[in-house]
Amino acid sequence: MKTCQITIAFLTVPVAACFASEAQSEQTEALAEGNKAFALDLFRQLKANSGNVFFSPYSISTALALTYAGARGETEKQMRDVLHFTNVQEVHSAFGVLQRDLLEAGKQEGIELSIANALWAEQGYPFLPAFLRTATGPYQANINQADFKTAPDAARNQINAWVAQQTRDKIQNILPPGTVDENTRLVLVNAIYFKGLWSIPYDKTRTSNQPFHLSSTNQVNAALMHQTETAGYMENSDFQAVELLYKAGLDMVIFLPRTINGRGKLENNLTLALLSATLRQMSWQKVEVFLPRFKLESTFKLNNTLAKMGMPDAFIWPKADFSGMDGSSDLYISGVYHKSWCEVTEEGTEAAAATVGNVTVGVGAVELPPIFRADHPFVFFILDGIHVVTPKVRRQSEAATALWKRDTPSQRDPALSISERPSPRAIHFGVRELAPAFE
Repeated sequence: MKTCQITIAFLTVPVAACFASEAQSEQTEALAEGNKAFALDLFRQLKANSGNVFFSPYSISTALALTYAGARGETEKQMRDVLHFTNVQEVHSAFGVLQRDLLEAGKQEGIELSIANALWAEQGYPFLPAFLRTATGPYQANINQADFKTAPDAARNQINAWVAQQTRDKIQNILPPGTVDENTRLVLVNAIYFKGLWSIPYDKTRTSNQPFHLSSTNQVNAALMHQTETAGYMENSDFQAVELLYKAGLDMVIFLPRTINGRGKLENNLTLALLSATLRQMSWQKVEVFLPRFKLESTFKLNNTLAKMGMPDAFIWPKADFSGMDGSSDLYISGVYHKSWCEVTEEGTEAAAATVGNVTVGVGAVELPPIFRADHPFVFFILDGIHVVTPKVRRQSEAATALWKRDTPSQRDPALSISERPSPRAIHFGVRELAPAFE
């Protein structure tokens, strides 16, 4: 029997704060918690990669959730467990609420945010109406016709052009040559673009080239931005942590190991409990901040990673069961592609990401402020003052980014003790090797 392929592509750019509705359902809360757990699971797999690591768990989970809508049997169970959908009864409607909240966030002053989902389906292929309604309903996905059978490369170029447009040309050629062929029946794409301005921009005249320590024996010059500002801050014997504010409710939280070679230990200990406890222990105070200006980009094919995490059947024909898409047992996922881009400057942060999937038929205050000097590998997250939108992870020899969610805009009031604020929920998570990416 001939089989058909599904391709999934994800694009991500850092996004601005997202303000959630007060009437947010338990299902949406459960989905946000599941997305955080998935983000950390995925990070544990990707951190073994050398060089920069930067990804958007929200982008990846959204594209996979669209595919999950057509999964059945053991394939559905494996995807549910890996994506942490176990406690979410209405997965697709919950994703719809999250996406609407994010789009609302994009209307706030000081940020630019766009989210787009799209499907390219083989012209004339009999996809089930129920699957297409899910795609166009909660996910607001556009459905495009493609001629994969006779012009697969033209279809690939069209998809790449759409991704570039959605990410302001930050993500180029997410689908390399050969990733789409005559057996492809469906390509699912999620794209996110975010540009956020710092609440207080850094003065460019205070940025200077200084040593950045890749290890205890290796260093490079990096442009370190510098200013003293009011920020959330905590420290212990292992690391310092600082919370820097964007406009419109977003924060960047940076974990800086005490030692130059401490990044590995920090990453190994990185858990949701540690993140939440760190934020609760922070207090608002003056902090002297030295932060690298940097740019990073990561590209992943996630087939093997996701299989290792517990969903191998989705990539194997005839084990894959996506009969919820077309009523047959012919479809499987041939590729899950994720590409992300991020830049941090004196003005703020700009980020983009995309995920693509192919389905194939085939076979405390002090007088002197503490100094937070990020001149060696660190981990960072982008948090939302209201709502976790999309975690991104990155490593600058190391840096990690994630977006989180909080309950109300008032929670960002510096007059409040940070320990009084609800725990954030993650959206973007990233890690990066800084060396080649400094500006």
